[in-house]
Amino acid sequence: MQNNSDALPSSAQGPQREAALVDVENEALPPAVEARLAAVEEAGRFHGITLDRGLLRIISGETPSAAMLGQWAKDCGLSARGVRLSWGQLMKMKGTSPLVMLFKDGGAGLMVGVDPQRKIVFMKDPLAPRSDDPIAIDELRLSQAWDGDTLLIRSQRGVAEEDAPFNFSWLLGMVLKEKRNLVDIGVASITLSVLTIIPPMLVMTVIDKVIAHQSMSTLLLVSLILLVCVVFETVLGYTRREITQIVAARLDAKLALHIFNRLLVLPLEYFEQHPAGETTQRLYQVFRIRDFMTGKLLQTFLDFFTLIVLLPFLFYLSATLTWMVIGISVLITLTIVTFLNPMRRAVGKVVLAEIAKNTVMVETVHGIRTVKSMGLEPQQKEAWDVRAAISARARLAAGRLSNWPNTIVTPLERFIDRGVLLIGAYLALTHPDSGVAVGSLVAFMMLGGRVAAPLVGMARLLEDFEEVRTSVGEVGAVLNNPNESNALQNGLRPKFAGAISFDNVQFTYPGSKAPALCGVTFSVPAGTMLGLVGRSGSGKSTITRLLQGINRDYEGYVKIDGSDLREINLHHLRRSFGVVLQDNFLFRGTIRENIIAGRPGLTLEDVVRAARLAGAEEFIERMPQGYETFIQEGSANLSGGQRQRLAIARALISDPRLMILDEATSALDPESEALVNANLVRIGKGRTMVIVSHRLASLTECDLIVVMDQGRVEDMAPHAVLLERCTIYRQLWNQQNRHMEAAQKQGPVASMLAQGD
Repeated sequence: MQNNSDALPSSAQGPQREAALVDVENEALPPAVEARLAAVEEAGRFHGITLDRGLLRIISGETPSAAMLGQWAKDCGLSARGVRLSWGQLMKMKGTSPLVMLFKDGGAGLMVGVDPQRKIVFMKDPLAPRSDDPIAIDELRLSQAWDGDTLLIRSQRGVAEEDAPFNFSWLLGMVLKEKRNLVDIGVASITLSVLTIIPPMLVMTVIDKVIAHQSMSTLLLVSLILLVCVVFETVLGYTRREITQIVAARLDAKLALHIFNRLLVLPLEYFEQHPAGETTQRLYQVFRIRDFMTGKLLQTFLDFFTLIVLLPFLFYLSATLTWMVIGISVLITLTIVTFLNPMRRAVGKVVLAEIAKNTVMVETVHGIRTVKSMGLEPQQKEAWDVRAAISARARLAAGRLSNWPNTIVTPLERFIDRGVLLIGAYLALTHPDSGVAVGSLVAFMMLGGRVAAPLVGMARLLEDFEEVRTSVGEVGAVLNNPNESNALQNGLRPKFAGAISFDNVQFTYPGSKAPALCGVTFSVPAGTMLGLVGRSGSGKSTITRLLQGINRDYEGYVKIDGSDLREINLHHLRRSFGVVLQDNFLFRGTIRENIIAGRPGLTLEDVVRAARLAGAEEFIERMPQGYETFIQEGSANLSGGQRQRLAIARALISDPRLMILDEATSALDPESEALVNANLVRIGKGRTMVIVSHRLASLTECDLIVVMDQGRVEDMAPHAVLLERCTIYRQLWNQQNRHMEAAQKQGPVASMLAQGD
């Protein structure tokens, strides 16, 4: 589509693809790319947020995707998601906030209004002066440039709701948001309930009138009415089921998204303190909640309308029989309510037993290499057998308990049908003036079950409610833990240079009495390669955890470039770090996908460059599929050293200003370690590096080395200075280099032996 003054705003073809990152703050961008960024910025200003271009990284020649722009908006404190919209959906969005519409040629425009009557939308060019009036565009002209790609940007007004405790109040609020669909379902249910009355009335007419008076014309009319009722019931039944399925699917999706989003903002401390099996089993309870919300609860809601419509008609047929049905239903309800508290306790024991059993299963699967290598199968089997036996006993006890109300309720339910027949027949025989004729009795029997079912269903709903309440409590035990959401959404987003300072930092892990860090104070300028050494438990890794914002409840100050870490946006902070741990997790997928996991828009050239710097290029190229080699679950097809080098490449791909290597070379063989160490100077060029290592030889190139002992800074200096003045460092160095001293001592002896002395 050609752009002109009367056409759609902002479009241009991007340049040829290159492999370099673009400085979006200082470099001139192609008009199409500039239009997309300006459109997102304008949408952000509408919500009172100024976006920081320094948080956006794009490749030269690439058009920023909806996902990339959405992530940029989220990093700046907005809510954003990419969707595909049709013209019809646009016509329903009257009064909405500006929509960022992504054009086919790489440009973008802002939709600022809709006129459904004239069937036009109002667009603004994000590159035009703000004083310019919007352009009115119809469907034909818009379709030439736009195929539906849209970025929805909103303010974070929904944060309070997302952070609300997970309980029945939250679930009820989620259900009530489907008010329009629920109203439609209610109308359809009432109509179906009214139609339900017609067949029994017609049957009553046939028995009492048609057969008694031999009226063929009335029979034909009744047949026609029945046929019409069947057609209406079929259509309305299909419509209600369709809407119900839509509501169920929407509730299911919302529940799944909410739970996973809440899981992601839980602090790392939670996962370190709770077994994976326990967390998994607790979250599995959400499926029971989902089935309850979209199944029995929704069905009871529908049955309620049936009850409202049918009860008056049943009273019209026979008040005596109706009160009998209601009375039996009340007895059933009281029976079930009596057993609710014991059932709640029994179900709670079952859930806890299942959590313990599932924990053994998950730990065994995750640690299967250790189980196999150490021959721990008998011990794991014994642990599983014990947990399985406890779970079976708990289930048996709960089943026996639930058997009692079922035993009492079943004959009462049976009596509703059979009692209506017997008592109705008795009334018809002994009280002719009661109004219970043969036809009305048959009609009552046809409808009595339809009334009893909702009443009994509501009673059984209470029983199911107790089980689901237990499930809600289990899921809430995970999701209602304090989360990182506020730190992720708020705070400063500075552009880091890399200067780090600790000022009298004191920190104690939860549940521990001894402080992990005690009065730690040091500072290093940007671009420093800093080593951290010390005995096990001296606080080295704790320093790196504080730098990443994993633990934030410390005393004192941790600053980067003078900004207090607790005032910095947590997501921005972590994306500014490249982190390599001792044990790194690789996702199922190709090597290339794992390396660019945090920056999906980067190119293969960037991947190769990072792999080469990490010393991973040589083994990747030996693989038959190279960078497209698929990594199996648990990285089973990679050695420990290969996994570690891929993790280093993944940390380097984003070119971070700060890097943390926490025992990053501990799993490497000597050759691979030497290769990585040789590249450390190149890796550290232009960035601040914090290297934790027990191998002091890998830290000799560091500008400064901090020696930790029992949570305190013992000394800080370069390697050569520490060897002279720091006793702890010298002892550690000598312990790791005894073989060199031995070789030096053996040298003169070997020379004398060679000379025959």
